[in-house]
Amino acid sequence: MALPLTSSLVQTRVISTSATAYGKKNFRKFLMYGKRGTRQFKQQVKSDPTSEFHQMFSRGVRPVGELVGKKYEVIPEKIPELIVPDLEGFKLKPYVSYRVPDVVQGEFRPQDLFHAVYSQKIAEDFKAGKLDEEGRPLEPSEEEQLTPEVAKERALKIGSDRF
Repeated sequence: MALPLTSSLVQTRVISTSATAYGKKNFRKFLMYGKRGTRQFKQQVKSDPTSEFHQMFSRGVRPVGELVGKKYEVIPEKIPELIVPDLEGFKLKPYVSYRVPDVVQGEFRPQDLFHAVYSQKIAEDFKAGKLDEEGRPLEPSEEEQLTPEVAKERALKIGSDRF
């Protein structure tokens, strides 16, 4: 005896884990603030600088104006001005090659500073016989005439190469 075809099928429940909407998404439904904000959102941010979104998405940029009442006024003095030199005829390249050899330089000590500034003058004075019995120069230079306080003051002055 043959059973009818419809009675031999077994009904089962199926759970689908895939998304119900396949294909392209409609981004106008999703309010994404930033790059894909709606036109309405962008107009709102432009017209109302006091809105919470304007402050959230300023992206760390300094403001170029101030809020006067309910209106945002741009102050021209706050707009940054880039001053770029004219490099016409400049012979150096704007980059440093990676093939440049490393420069290894030791620590610059007080003894090195003495040799760089005073040693040549002392050697010249010794050869010319311009030193007294105690080894002091008979014709001191401007640096040799400085007192320790004035020398320290000059070293700490703005523009000196002290780190």
